[in-house]
Amino acid sequence: MVFGAIIPLISAEYQLSDTVSGLLLSGHQLGNLIAGLVAGILPVYYGRKHSILFLSSFVMLGFFLMIVTGNPILLIMAFFFTGISRGSISNFNNKTVNDISHSDPAASNLLHSTFAIGALISPFLVVVATRIFGDSGWKWTAGFIIVLIMISQVLFSKMEVNEQVETTTQKIKDYSFFKDPLFLNTIVILFFYLCAESVITGWLVKYFIDSDILQVTQAQLISSLLWIAILLGRLFCVFYGYRFKKGNLITGISIGMTIFYFLLLMSTNLSMIVFSVIGLGFTMGGVYPTAMTIAGVSIKKYPMAMGWLLIIGGIGAILMPTITGVLSEKVSVFAGFSAVIVAIIVMLIGVLWYRLVNEKKEGIV
Repeated sequence: MVFGAIIPLISAEYQLSDTVSGLLLSGHQLGNLIAGLVAGILPVYYGRKHSILFLSSFVMLGFFLMIVTGNPILLIMAFFFTGISRGSISNFNNKTVNDISHSDPAASNLLHSTFAIGALISPFLVVVATRIFGDSGWKWTAGFIIVLIMISQVLFSKMEVNEQVETTTQKIKDYSFFKDPLFLNTIVILFFYLCAESVITGWLVKYFIDSDILQVTQAQLISSLLWIAILLGRLFCVFYGYRFKKGNLITGISIGMTIFYFLLLMSTNLSMIVFSVIGLGFTMGGVYPTAMTIAGVSIKKYPMAMGWLLIIGGIGAILMPTITGVLSEKVSVFAGFSAVIVAIIVMLIGVLWYRLVNEKKEGIV
């Protein structure tokens, strides 16, 4: 998630257009999507531990390419490699936590809270590296992340992973989950949420810089503030989410996300930006993991359901950054960033569909 902070710096150093910048983020999300499929197939032949070690190593190659080349094609490939690793780890972690916690929203939110900690730290790394090394600071940050990934590889290698293939007595190996109304409902929510998330986290800094609303360092720190708020939102769902019905919780935070994004678009002074970003991050925090638990029954019953959730949901994350980039280049950066509101509203409609129609089916399917 360091991309939000370094995309403007990469674009400036290599003189990339807004469309190419959008394609970089889309390349990352494409890798994330493909990994959702590969990560479900490769362990069958290669083992879970060997698979996650192999697939998670691609991110190191990706950051290395960013450091050494400004060729747009190679940069898109580099971002694609980072997506391969991200999607593989996401699939591995989400399925593991979903299985051992019996689809508990608190456990899922706790998992995603650890993700948010890394995400909120990364812009600070860029700011500090830029202060020390100047315009090449983002390259030093990328090199440092390669070292962190090496540590991650060591940790993966020491994990006790059950390599035994799950018994199929209660598992159904077909595509019947596409007829499950809760699974389909989750796809709608995740697809449009990931449309919004990929642009908000990837373009927030660039939006503020290109709009001349904030200075570079201010915009990067705002990115960290967003992830602090996302972390707080996820921790809130961990420790207090059980007090609410799942439908009430996801409805409340989705409405809040819609309101605060409107406020963000209308904000031009620092105080309002800080307020809207905190509110946006806090309400965003619980949407993804809580939505994932809506399809919890299908995920446990059908081995391929998780992979398809990540794949189909990831299509939105692929398309939206490129749409934003094209609109930013052809119209204005405000137009590109504003297009996200359409995705948020459709996501909210999906949440209301669950709340009003499908919630009562949860104990039946």
